[in-house]
Amino acid sequence: MLYENIKKLVEYGVETGLTPECERSYTTNLLLDLFHEVNYEDTECSLADIDLEAVLKELLDEACARGIIENSITYRDLFDTKLMNCLLPRPAQVQETFWKKYANCPREATDYFYRLSQDSDYIRTYRVKKDMKWKVDSPYGEMDITINLSKPEKDPKAIAAARNAGASGYPKCLLCMENEGYAGRPDHPARENHRIIPITVNGGRWGFQYSPYVYYNEHCIVLNGEHTPMKIEKNTFVKLFDFVKLFPHYFLGSNADLPIVGGSILSHDHFQGGNYTFAMAKAPVEIPVTIPGYEDVEAGIVKWPLSVLRVRSRDETRLIELADHVLKVWRAYTDEEACIFAETDGEPHNTVTPIARKTGEAFELDLALRNNMTTEEHPLGVYHPHAQYHNIKKENIGLIEVMGLAVLPSRLKDEMELLAEYITEGRDISRSEKIAKHAAWAASFKGRYQITKENVMDVLKEEVGITFTKVLEDAGVYKCTEEGRKAFLRFIQAL
Repeated sequence: MLYENIKKLVEYGVETGLTPECERSYTTNLLLDLFHEVNYEDTECSLADIDLEAVLKELLDEACARGIIENSITYRDLFDTKLMNCLLPRPAQVQETFWKKYANCPREATDYFYRLSQDSDYIRTYRVKKDMKWKVDSPYGEMDITINLSKPEKDPKAIAAARNAGASGYPKCLLCMENEGYAGRPDHPARENHRIIPITVNGGRWGFQYSPYVYYNEHCIVLNGEHTPMKIEKNTFVKLFDFVKLFPHYFLGSNADLPIVGGSILSHDHFQGGNYTFAMAKAPVEIPVTIPGYEDVEAGIVKWPLSVLRVRSRDETRLIELADHVLKVWRAYTDEEACIFAETDGEPHNTVTPIARKTGEAFELDLALRNNMTTEEHPLGVYHPHAQYHNIKKENIGLIEVMGLAVLPSRLKDEMELLAEYITEGRDISRSEKIAKHAAWAASFKGRYQITKENVMDVLKEEVGITFTKVLEDAGVYKCTEEGRKAFLRFIQAL
């Protein structure tokens, strides 16, 4: 079976264009070496409709049987990345092809690179397909909901091995350029089948790649070539528009640069973008405003649960100047009546989550105003998901959530299924250790529906979406009320 599966994997490489026909024997020999095999026999087998996941599974089973790897998800993932790298072109070849296609059309280049990132199994499409995804209408537009099931859980053996191996400082983090080609270890994923396109952003060396978890179409990451912390400043806006000018069919945004309202990785400067239109981008301007000194720039408050100022112009340099002005004023802005404090005890609280895009001939920048202050009532953050919603979403509201996509933990899948059983069978939810945290939430909506076994999951999905919308409202520094809009306009006047 080893020879047959190696033959199938090489055929997959040739069919997808990862491997040139002239490298068929070379690639076969690379794969044989990984199995410590010195012989090879060409076997008759069907090469039609090759299932990559199935072929890799059999090869991984063989590696386990031979004692080459331990039979756990972590070690299997480390080894199948080695297998796939045998099929791939070198980084320089990928870059050369990318820029040749870019010279013809930027979209052609990204189409090629996105396809390669999937065919190479860097994006494990067969896992991503397992993610639960649905949409829910809200007063602000159609929210995207996803339960992430594609990110593997760490297994106990790998955790123990990583602990025993001691700390490693290379690569410094998951976003460092040095990850390209890295073999990985129990506490750091393999990236041998990973390719990065070097690009120039604001005169500096940056990398362009895709997220292995693709929460939305062509979910890309743009990362600083240096391991330097996130910082929102004027140059941030320059970088965003440099990228959008390179790839006008993509948006690009940045997480905020403060804890609680920032992303999960603040230690490495990076952005996220892609070819997808989120609900926030579709949301209309609710209140047009004019900012002194920038009368030539369209501006307005967006109808969105977070507090978003949208600015628009054909001249991106005007947007950069205006965004810098807004940021500086907001950093120092306090409005006690609206419970907004620029700092407490010397700790700064105000920042922004910016998202840049091109619409037609104009450039557009959304600035979501953020504040990370905490109180005794809200120790995790005043403008953070409040405690009554933690059964659904407790984590930070980062860039992706700001735009209207809920990335929810994998635990929710099993919890929703069990909750559905309890609801339809009339059982006491509070008596189940696994789903007791959902009891009050379920009680709040059960009376609004005629719930049956056929529709219970639809009801739960709808209510998850409603809860996510409320979570976004919690994250808004100005609420979507008459009082909130007046407070927002007070800030606009301060500009």
